[in-house]
Amino acid sequence: MGGVGEPGEGPAQPGAPLPTFRWEQIRQHNLPGDKWLVIERRVYDISRWAQRHPGGSRLIGHHGAEDATDAFHAFHQDLNFVRKFLQPLLIGELAPEEPSQDGTQDAQLVEDFRALRQAAEDMKLFEAKPAFFALLLGHILAMEVLAWLLIYLFGPGWVPSTLAALVLATSQAQCWCLQHDLGHTSVFRKSQWNHVAQQFVMGQLKGFSAHWWNFRHFQHHAKPNIFHKDPDVTVAPIFLLGESSIEYGKKKRRYLPYNHQHLYFFLIGPPLLTLVNFEVENLAYMLVCMQWADLLWAASFYSRFFLCYSPFYGLPGALLLFVAVRVLESHWFVWITQMNHIPKEIGHEKHRDWASSQLAATCNVEPSLFTDWFSGHLNFQIEHHLFPTMPRHNYRRVAPLVKALCAKHGLNYEVKPFLTALVDIIGSLKKSGDVWLEAYLHQ
Repeated sequence: MGGVGEPGEGPAQPGAPLPTFRWEQIRQHNLPGDKWLVIERRVYDISRWAQRHPGGSRLIGHHGAEDATDAFHAFHQDLNFVRKFLQPLLIGELAPEEPSQDGTQDAQLVEDFRALRQAAEDMKLFEAKPAFFALLLGHILAMEVLAWLLIYLFGPGWVPSTLAALVLATSQAQCWCLQHDLGHTSVFRKSQWNHVAQQFVMGQLKGFSAHWWNFRHFQHHAKPNIFHKDPDVTVAPIFLLGESSIEYGKKKRRYLPYNHQHLYFFLIGPPLLTLVNFEVENLAYMLVCMQWADLLWAASFYSRFFLCYSPFYGLPGALLLFVAVRVLESHWFVWITQMNHIPKEIGHEKHRDWASSQLAATCNVEPSLFTDWFSGHLNFQIEHHLFPTMPRHNYRRVAPLVKALCAKHGLNYEVKPFLTALVDIIGSLKKSGDVWLEAYLHQ
C-alpha cells in the first residue's frame, strides 16, 4: 500500500503500489471537469472519460465523489467487460481505515442488500425467458396489423376509427414497456443485441430516439426524485413537486397558480406529454447530438404510419388519427409511470445508499395479471429500481426477498391498490400546491 495520495495524481502505474485516499480528499473532486468516484473501494478519476461514457456524462457524473459500487452493479450486465474501461482511470483506493460509504449510511444495510443481490444472481433471476419477450413483441405487431385491418375492412368511419385508435394506443403503450426492457439490457445476454432491438422498437414502432430515452431514463434510475439529477421531477416552473413548493413559496415565485396545479394537470399533463413535450425534446436531441441513425429509424415510423393510413383518410385525416393515438398513449404513460413516484419523497440530494434512495422514491401497486400487463410490470417499481437489469417476469420472485430486507432494516415497502395509486398523484400535486400557497402568503 502506498501513502495517502495527493489530489490531482494521475492514473496509477501498472504494478506500482496504489495511493490511498480519504473521503475528505475525494469530496473535493465533484466539479465539472474534475470528478472522482469510488467503486469497490477503488478510486477512479473520470474527469475526462465521462464524456465518452456510454450512458452519458450526466449519469456517471451524478455519482461524483460518492461510492458508486451498487449503481455500477445495477446498470451493467458484464462487469468484467466494463472493468477493462475503468482500469486506465484507476488512481488509488480508499485508505484502510476509511469506511466504504461516505457519510452516515447504514453499512449493515449496504452489506445485506449486496447479499440479496448475490442471492438473486444465484437464483438466476437476471436470466431472461426469450419466449416471454417474443410474445410481447408478437402481440404488439398483431395489434398494429389489427388496427390497419379495422380500417381496411370496415372503412374510415367513426366506430372503426375509434377502435383502431384505441388498439394503436395500446400497442404504442406496450412498445414503451418493451423498449424499456431493452434499454435496461434485460432481454438479451449481450448488451449490443438489446441496443439494436431497442432502436427498432423505439424507432420503427414508435418514432422516437432510443439514445434520447436512455439519456433521460438512466439519470432517473441513478438519482430518482432528486432535483436537477432526475429529469422526471425537474418540472418547475410548470409543476411544483416536493421541496420545490416550499422554495418557490419562500422566494415569492408565482409563474402559475400552483395551488390549482392538481386541476390544470389534467389539461397539460397527461394529454400533451408524448404529443408535445416528448416529440419536441426527442427531435431536438437527435439533431443537437447528431443521432442520425435514430433519426432515420424515426423517419421510417412516420413513413410507415402515413403510407398505411393516408389512403383511407387523406393526409389531414391520418394526422388527426396520429394525434388521437399520441394523446391516448400519453394518458397511459403519465398515469402509469408517475403513480409510483410523484406521491413519494421528492427533493434535493441526500447522499443515501442505493437501497435507501430507491425505496424512498418508489412504491409498488398491487399485482394482478391485468395490472402486470397493463403497466409493463412497473407496478413492481421497487424491485425494478433496485435491480434495473432484472427481467420483469422475475419481479414476483425477488419481491419476498426485498420485503424481508425492508422488514429487517425498518424500511417502508409500500404497496397500494391500483386506483389509490392513481388518485394519489392528484393528492400529491394538491398537497404541494397548498404548501406553496401557505409559504407564499406567510413568508
